[in-house]
Amino acid sequence: MNLDDAQKQKIAAWIKEGLSLSEIQGKIASEWGIHLTYLEARFLVADLGAAPADKDFSEVNAPDVAPQGRAGSDSPAQGVIDQAWEAANGGPSDSGPGVSVTVDQITRVGAVVSGNVRFSDGNAAQWYLDQSGRLGLAPDKKGYRPPEEDLIEFQSELQNQLAKLGY
Repeated sequence: MNLDDAQKQKIAAWIKEGLSLSEIQGKIASEWGIHLTYLEARFLVADLGAAPADKDFSEVNAPDVAPQGRAGSDSPAQGVIDQAWEAANGGPSDSGPGVSVTVDQITRVGAVVSGNVRFSDGNAAQWYLDQSGRLGLAPDKKGYRPPEEDLIEFQSELQNQLAKLGY
């Protein structure tokens, strides 16, 4: 999608006003007749280098994310997602001990349920449960192995999170 400079400035102004991503998406549709999906709007805002007021988009995954690991983790959109993760989970990874687990609102392809985990040492990974009931873990840092205590806490917290959702 090609936006002119005036449109980009208008979107940046909406973000500064504190509008949520869905409100920005609605304004783009009503004012310019451009209908975007939520994901397209999120990427548009990320390309502008800004973060809207709502932080719930942190768990929406792009279709190119596979259980083996994150594709394009150096992209500007990934930076926005990481910032939203930190905001939704109590700050940056060094903010305190413990393991935090989230469940994706949109499950990754090939999984029954999926999500993210941040370990006590600040390293993160994507987790997924496949159709055979196998739990998989794809760390963001290649070769990373979480401490045994963190794995136990992760499994316990994962059970709690899934129980809340009725799994």
